[in-house]
Amino acid sequence: MLKAKKFDKFRALFNSSNDPQLGRLFNHRPHSIKRCQLSKSIPEFVKIVEVGPRDGLQNEKNIVPTAVKIELIKLLASSGLPVVEATSFVSPKWVPQLADAKEVVQAIQNVEGARFPVLTPNLKGFEAAVAAGAREVAIFASASESFSKSNINCSIEDSLTRYRDVSLASKELSIPVRGYISCVVGCPVEGMVSPSRVAHVAKQLSDMGCSEISLGDTIGVGTPELFLLSNGPGTVIPMLEAVLDVVPVDKLAVHFHDTYGQALSNIFASLQMGISTVDSSVSGLGGCPYAKGASGNVATEDVVYMLHGLGVKTNVDLGRLMVAGDFICKHLGRPSGSKTAIALSRSTTAQASKL
Repeated sequence: MLKAKKFDKFRALFNSSNDPQLGRLFNHRPHSIKRCQLSKSIPEFVKIVEVGPRDGLQNEKNIVPTAVKIELIKLLASSGLPVVEATSFVSPKWVPQLADAKEVVQAIQNVEGARFPVLTPNLKGFEAAVAAGAREVAIFASASESFSKSNINCSIEDSLTRYRDVSLASKELSIPVRGYISCVVGCPVEGMVSPSRVAHVAKQLSDMGCSEISLGDTIGVGTPELFLLSNGPGTVIPMLEAVLDVVPVDKLAVHFHDTYGQALSNIFASLQMGISTVDSSVSGLGGCPYAKGASGNVATEDVVYMLHGLGVKTNVDLGRLMVAGDFICKHLGRPSGSKTAIALSRSTTAQASKL
């Protein structure tokens, strides 16, 4: 917990430094210091939801063989990841990469150690997922009206009506439903998105029975409010505060794209707000096919490395996770998007060359 005297001590230290810029950073007491006092600590354990096999691969132009997808899922599960989003039961016309959803789900029925939710855009998709053997599903809404129409071809309210049908059907079968909200900070069409609009959609999803709601910065424009150095509100914290007014913190997750290199900072700020579930994609694969400039999800390897460095437990074996990342990157013919994986791989290679 940050106390005022400790803050003053830090400010005096930086003012006395040889770097005038550092001193200026502490000339104004940040308005968020009260919130920082209220935030006791970051969570001791963080659940990571791996979205690589679905969100990570859906943009790939070349069809990834079903066998490769299945092996990737198995490797990710063996790393200790508790949740691996497997695929999506959407129309192959819109997302041809995931046309093999049925085959993938059927092939992982006996894989142990993780849960494997699948995305379902409507009741038809839900029924197909259940018939294939899915035991957990996810639905996806947007906080942006324009993005909702371009992404799923309907208004926000119409999408919520669809999802109420899915929610009712899932309750009858005791199947958990996860809710996604896209464009929680910014939209590629409308620009900045009001936190109140995000809170509205989040409350609707919570009220219809979603066990967890993932807040997605689809185009990666969010910025954190740094409790020590900020002179401005950022964009992520106000959004989280608005949602936390209507949805319990233990039902929330965050999903940050790293378009502007802000994902890890945004995740850390979210941890300070009490969020303990984080979405990420192995090797930083993916983005959104309907959001120009969304260069990819934050890499799971980078998230795990940061969390372990903070002393936060994840139950994920970073070495095994890197094996999964190396596997899919070799198939795709590109280097990993994870800075951690690249750095550790170079270190391992350098050490091996000395032997």
